[in-house]
Parts: sequence; structure tokens; C-alpha cells
Amino acid sequence: MNEAAAATMTWPRIIQGGMGIGVSGWPLARAVSQRGQLGVVSGTGIDSLMVRRLQDGDIGGHLRRAMQRFPLPGVAAAARDFFLPDGRATGVPYKLLPMYSHVVRRARERLAMLAAFVEVRLAKEGHEHPVGMNLLTKIQIPNLATLYGAMLAGVDYILMGAGIPREIPGALDALSEGREARLHLEVEGDDSGIVEHLRLDPVEVFENAKPPALARPRFLAIVSSHSLASALARKASGRVDGFVIEGPTAGGHNAPPRGEAPLNDRGEPVYGERDAVDLAKMRELGVPFWIAGGAGRPERLRAALAEGATGVQVGGLFACCDESGLDPALRRSVVEHAARGELDVFTDTLASPTGYPFKVVRWPADPALGVERERICDLGYLRSAYRTPSGSIGFRCASEPEATFVAKGGDPDETVGRRCLCNSLMATVGHAQVRAGGALEPPLVTGGDDLMHLADFLGGRNRYSAGDVIDWLLGAQG
Repeated sequence: MNEAAAATMTWPRIIQGGMGIGVSGWPLARAVSQRGQLGVVSGTGIDSLMVRRLQDGDIGGHLRRAMQRFPLPGVAAAARDFFLPDGRATGVPYKLLPMYSHVVRRARERLAMLAAFVEVRLAKEGHEHPVGMNLLTKIQIPNLATLYGAMLAGVDYILMGAGIPREIPGALDALSEGREARLHLEVEGDDSGIVEHLRLDPVEVFENAKPPALARPRFLAIVSSHSLASALARKASGRVDGFVIEGPTAGGHNAPPRGEAPLNDRGEPVYGERDAVDLAKMRELGVPFWIAGGAGRPERLRAALAEGATGVQVGGLFACCDESGLDPALRRSVVEHAARGELDVFTDTLASPTGYPFKVVRWPADPALGVERERICDLGYLRSAYRTPSGSIGFRCASEPEATFVAKGGDPDETVGRRCLCNSLMATVGHAQVRAGGALEPPLVTGGDDLMHLADFLGGRNRYSAGDVIDWLLGAQG
């Protein structure tokens, strides 16, 4: 989208949630954007997802087609080394990318750029409407490269939560102008006084040639409180263009309750009045905001508009539509059981190695039921940085083997109930890793509380499109 078009761009009424890993892929984002709403691709783990898609044969040749337009020479050719024309043989594990380190190797960084570029470019094919990308602030190390790759493809919006994305607006400013961008690396429990940075310099990326001037995407911060929105509006490193107010009924990671909170009789955190967002104070900020979490119904859209919101962000309904990246068999099973009222959404306080509550969808035919998960960390996106006794930077994850985690200085209590979300979510979109003995990594489906009301939307159907979701939500709103 050129600058003149961007200047007159209107705000979307519906934002399609950025569900990772790969649930919000380019087919879904493109379908939503083609209808004039904001389609969003997930940038979480996008580089590992790209190389798995290539190893599965790149059905339709879409990845390779987009890769040809990447502006850095040689990067696409290196990625094509993962391509297997006939796909992997049964029982053959995926070849993995090396896990990130504090100082990112150039080849690894460029693969992340390429993957983000490909996803956004494919989402923008065939229409002139905006496309966004969602990233998690918590996943620090790949974010600059992923942002830059998305910007090279002309991404129109960046949405970020799962942390406080205070430095991201300034990074977008710098990258758009061809200047070095820096982010602080959070180092767990570090009292050394040493400040660690992650950096990306477009001049270095283009090997000292002048980098292209890029349009700065609009930035939407995903927050769970008006106080955080107010702080970001005042203290972020650059312009925050809007906010997505995400409540605890949303899928994926949720913010924990404020203050000491009990668990209900199901073992879920109880949210109270302190966790409610004051929409009057949101209106006072004078920037657009969208309501998310339990917003996937026409009456919720109408209520949001009446409260001064620009619209809503919806995930669960889009997660189960034909264009979503969910494995088709898994998607059919979820929809069929939801239609019969046989689906439950559980807020698990232990599952995520981040320590944040995480929504887990449960239903009788879940293929992961009764499957013992191997404790492993071989993708590493949710690892935390820590300072080693020698003063260097190390990484650990509460879902890796307990002995390994403890040897790195981790608290053994933090390992209880943890799951490898990276591998589980890869399995959810049909790219399960092969483990010892040929077993496949079991999937894990996440979704918001709205999924338990999916039958109201289905009206007897057993499948539907992204367009059906948009038509239902807008109704007479237009």
C-alpha cells in the first residue's frame, strides 16, 4: 500500500485475531482482508513453520512463489535447501533450525525476515486492503527480524501484546527510516547492572547499500488494562496508533489477575473488578480501541461500538473456519463437538512455560487425551534469558527436562504441569514433529470462551468460511 493510500486508510470494524502458531496464516488473513476487515497473520514461530511447510512439499508452490520476490539475494536459495518436492517420508522427523542465541547469526536472522515477508506478501495478494501481523512481546529475539521482513512486504499493521511493547513503536520508526533498531533483552533475575540489547541495522542487512525507505505500519498494542494503555500512550518510544483491550475470556495467553486471586473449583484463576477495563478512560486517550475476548457475537460488536470502541477483535470463530490453519481433521472434530455442546475451554495456570494463564480447549475426541508429552525444548521460542555464573547469557525453559532446567538455575516448582507450547501448536496446524519410535507430537488447541457458544453461530452447519463470520458479526451494521 502506498503512502497516499495509507493516509486515507480507514479503521477496520473487525480485526481477525493473530492466532499462533500458523492458525492465523496467510489464507485466513487474505480472506478477511479481501472483505475489507483487518486480516492478521501470526508471526510467532513463522521461520520454523516456513521450513516445515517446505519440507512437506510446499503444496501449491505458494511459498516458493513469494520467496522469489524477497529483495535480499541468496536468502531464498538458502531456504529452498529445506524444500522436499515429494514431502517427507513417513516417520522422518523435520529438520530443525538452530535455536536463537543472544547474538543472532546473520543466516538465521535473514530466514526470519524471509518467513515474515512470505507470509505477509501472500496475505496481500489479489487485493488492496490492509494486512496486519501479530507478534508476542515475550518472544524477544526474533522480533526485530520478523518486523523488518514484514515491513519489506508492506505490512500495514503490527499488533503486539503478551508483555509491554513499549519499545516497539520506536523500533518501527527506525526500521522504516533505515536506521538501527534496538530492544532491551530481558534477563531473568539479573542484578549485574549490565544492559543487554537486541539490534538490527538495515544498512548491515543490505550489506552497506542504502536500505529502502519503508512505510511505517500502524501499531496497535494489545493490553488488558486502561492503566497500561495510558502508560503506553504517554511513555512508549514512538506513536501508538490504537489499542486492543483483551479480556480474560480471550484465547491463548491471558494476563494474570491483578493482585492475589483465588482459583475456582475447576482450578482456574478468578478475575474480579480490578481486572475490568474502564472504557471511559480508554475514550479519554483519544485513540481508536477494539474490544477482544468474548467479542465474537453481533451483540458484542454493537455494545462495543456503543461504548466508543472502533470495533472488536475476534479469534475463536475465525480459528474454526475453512481458511484457518488448524489441521482440517482437528478443526472438523472441534466444530462437530462444539455443535453438540461437548466442548470446554479451561484456563490453565500451569501449561505455559511463560507462567501466564493459557486457554486450553478440551473435548472428548481430543487426540492428545491420555498421551504423555515428552519434556523437551528444541524450538525455543518461549525460553527466558538468564545470566550464567560466568557472566554470559544463557537460556532456559520451564517445559524442558526438569534436570536440565534446574541445572541452569531454574526453580523446579516452575516445571510442574508445563507443556512445550511451541511443539504442541506446530502439531495443531498439521506439522507435528516425529518423536522416538515414530510417535507424533500431540496437538494442543487453544481458543476463547466464545468457542463454547459456537453452536449459536453454526445454526446446524458443520463448516463455514471467514466471510460467513464477517457477515454474521456485521449483520445490519454493514
